[in-house]
Amino acid sequence: MEYCAFAAQVCSTLSRRWLCGGQWVGVACHLLCDGTRMIRDFQQVKNLSRYDVCVIGAGPAGITLALGLAAKGWRTALLEAGDREYSERSQAIYQSAQSSGTDIYPGSTRLRYLGGTSNHWAGRCRPFERDDFMRPPKGGLPGWPIAFEEMQRYLPEAMQILDLPAEGFKAVNPDLPGGLFLADHWALSAPTRFGVKYAAALQASNKLDLLLNCNCVELFYQSNGQELNGVKVADYNGQTAVIQAERYVLAMGALENARYLLHSDSMRAAKVPGLEWAGRAFMEHFNVGLGTFVYAESVPEADRQYFAGDVLAKQMGVGKGNVSLGILQELKSYGRTAAVKSFLKKIACDMNIADKVQFIANFNCPGAGQIGTLLEQFPSRAGSRVTLLDERDSFGVRKIKVHWELSQEDQYSIRTIAKEFAMQFARAGLGFVRLSDFILDEKKSIPVIPHAHHMGTTRMAASPDWGVVDKNCRVFGVNNLYVTGSSVFATGGGGNPTMPLLQLTLRLADHLHSLGRAG
Repeated sequence: MEYCAFAAQVCSTLSRRWLCGGQWVGVACHLLCDGTRMIRDFQQVKNLSRYDVCVIGAGPAGITLALGLAAKGWRTALLEAGDREYSERSQAIYQSAQSSGTDIYPGSTRLRYLGGTSNHWAGRCRPFERDDFMRPPKGGLPGWPIAFEEMQRYLPEAMQILDLPAEGFKAVNPDLPGGLFLADHWALSAPTRFGVKYAAALQASNKLDLLLNCNCVELFYQSNGQELNGVKVADYNGQTAVIQAERYVLAMGALENARYLLHSDSMRAAKVPGLEWAGRAFMEHFNVGLGTFVYAESVPEADRQYFAGDVLAKQMGVGKGNVSLGILQELKSYGRTAAVKSFLKKIACDMNIADKVQFIANFNCPGAGQIGTLLEQFPSRAGSRVTLLDERDSFGVRKIKVHWELSQEDQYSIRTIAKEFAMQFARAGLGFVRLSDFILDEKKSIPVIPHAHHMGTTRMAASPDWGVVDKNCRVFGVNNLYVTGSSVFATGGGGNPTMPLLQLTLRLADHLHSLGRAG
């Protein structure tokens, strides 16, 4: 990465080391960190320049894009609504969001300070697969308008940014026989805290202004030029300003990206075509307790992770995703399943697999562990979505409501994956699964927990008939406004979104640079 090399050059000029932004760096970087030359508190700024690009949001996507463009010579403004550290004052803005349907906990799953949600993410990374870009999702919406290679070529750079191991993605267990559930291959970031890791590079760049405590209030759209001509911002003391740039990029996460598009009075009045889909097709990953399991006597008790992949998705019309087997710690310590395993050995040998699965479903045993998931949600135009409320926050921006629900296709997908996994697990001789009652009884609702993977509210599409941004992440109907992050995902896939959203952000940086900058 150009900005990684730049930061390394600045911070390694002398052998003496200092602590800067949580990292030990060279004297040159220390001197920059002691000042406020490039990382500035908007509450103390009186004069603002005109920029080549204004990036709104300093989470993983915003920091990556801003550093990338600054390294290419672009005069860049990076706006962060919070400060360097967590504060209740900033976080309270997120607390005002409401949920309906199943709660996604919008006030606590996001963080509103430098580095964004990278400040508490777990670090798990898994890439999209080729098939994700070749098949449309269930429910009638089109899939991605770009080829798999458009994202894949940025994988090495995204891995470097996230400090992933050079050996790539590995599995902790073999495939499940039958070809429907493969061993899940993934990698674990440190995890990378963007506000800490890249603080020195943000500080050192003479092409980048990072403005802290700088809250976006309004996007000003000029209909005769079909472009934004400014962004109104405000601090916590009532100071306001208008920041102007040649191009603007929203990088605030799926909920806020949609929120500010919907909130723009001038864009609504002009009936910008990209707004028709803003907030729609919200997606999460489903964390569902499918049931409990017991390993066969000869099978070592260990955690396992499987992936419901392409073959199962094509054969049965389900989503993709992870199925995890976790051993309960008390059972690891005390071996309390010995009696259960002894009993299972006595099950009649002539029982077929289906009968055995049903037998375990009716057998009241605690199991050796729990089965959890990270399963794909299908995008829907009319289902899960972000909308605006009439009530406004302290900056005058309308608050949001996030409605999250399982469609009929989602429920079918979860139940089918669960039943098929139980069958394949038993057929492989690994043991037996006791499925949760809501899997077997379709009259019962499926309890689901969110993974805090907010996706899809400004989805990428070939035309405004199906999404908010085009294949280059530009908002339909606005010549100089772009969106980056997981909000542009056309489908959610079966893996964590942080690494793929960085791949798309790197692609956007290259695209913007190819267009050239004014002056």
